[in-house]
Amino acid sequence: MNLPRISFGIIVLNGEPFTRYNLKYLYPFAHQIIVVEGSSPRFAFNASPEGHSIDGTLELLRSIKREEDPENKITIVTAEDEGYPNGFWPGHQTEQSQAYAKRATGNWLWQVDIDEFYQPEDTVKVINFLRANPSTTCLTFNSYHFWGGFDYILQGGLLMSRSFQGESWGAFRRVFMWAPGYRYVDHEPPTVCNAEGKDITHICKYNMSRLSAFPPIYLYHYTNIFPSQVIPKGKFYLYLSAGESQKAKFEGFTEILDQKKGLRIFDHFGTYNWLRKFDGKHPLAIETLRQDIDSGFIRINLISTEDIKDLLTSYKYILLTKYLFILEKIRSYYLHLIHFTKHKILTYYKIS
Repeated sequence: MNLPRISFGIIVLNGEPFTRYNLKYLYPFAHQIIVVEGSSPRFAFNASPEGHSIDGTLELLRSIKREEDPENKITIVTAEDEGYPNGFWPGHQTEQSQAYAKRATGNWLWQVDIDEFYQPEDTVKVINFLRANPSTTCLTFNSYHFWGGFDYILQGGLLMSRSFQGESWGAFRRVFMWAPGYRYVDHEPPTVCNAEGKDITHICKYNMSRLSAFPPIYLYHYTNIFPSQVIPKGKFYLYLSAGESQKAKFEGFTEILDQKKGLRIFDHFGTYNWLRKFDGKHPLAIETLRQDIDSGFIRINLISTEDIKDLLTSYKYILLTKYLFILEKIRSYYLHLIHFTKHKILTYYKIS
């Protein structure tokens, strides 16, 4: 009766090797899984002439729907289904997110990237939290952002300040209250409005990575692991007006990391970002994927991480990153204080 009915929404182009592992993980928790596949014209160089994935993602999705969906939870949407006969989505991501949102029939909409995972026990905790707190309008998560390999994550300004998605502490908006008349308005940052047109993302929002009720829940984001993921993104940013600074992070992915590059992993955010060893436990779906890669069942190119290992054992790098960590902490608290004060002033004077 009070069980949250979760509609998971995914947009994907060339989602391999994550597709099957992601859907299999989500399936037990899902009321629906709505997967929107395809490319925008700006990403045409990495798509088929018909606007679809070139790594077999669409064919795999249809196979999973046909053979591994006993409860009929999975819906696959392409641009053709939305009236675009050439197969390309006209925009970059907002239209695709709107396509899954308008098909959502759950009372919660959970946006998921194809290379994004959670610990299964944490997903259970989120579901129980929503059941106990039905007035929640938005949940955010901080991220373990993997780079170069499964054993390394980013640390620094990207994840510690308001520089990402407009959220304090670098959180990702992911779970939204959903009901008839609600609309998915924008993808960057994810924004949902209720039937009255009011943005619900700040009405009753919780950061599940900073809630004191239980241990932090993190989003595990494997977005920069394989060259096949990263290199096309660099090419894509060449087509954007501000692309030069953004594409630098992708070019650096296949170069040898020296001291300077190792402190500017995500240079386009204008802050220092560096790598550290991940010493936690991966979600079960990712452990299964890694085993399948090691056994040769999944064939995909990896990059050498010897330069990362060298950096992380460098005494100078260790000292620099400790120093920068303190500076970024101060910076993030300062920005958070400014935002908090501004919000209080606007609220007091009822300025929208």
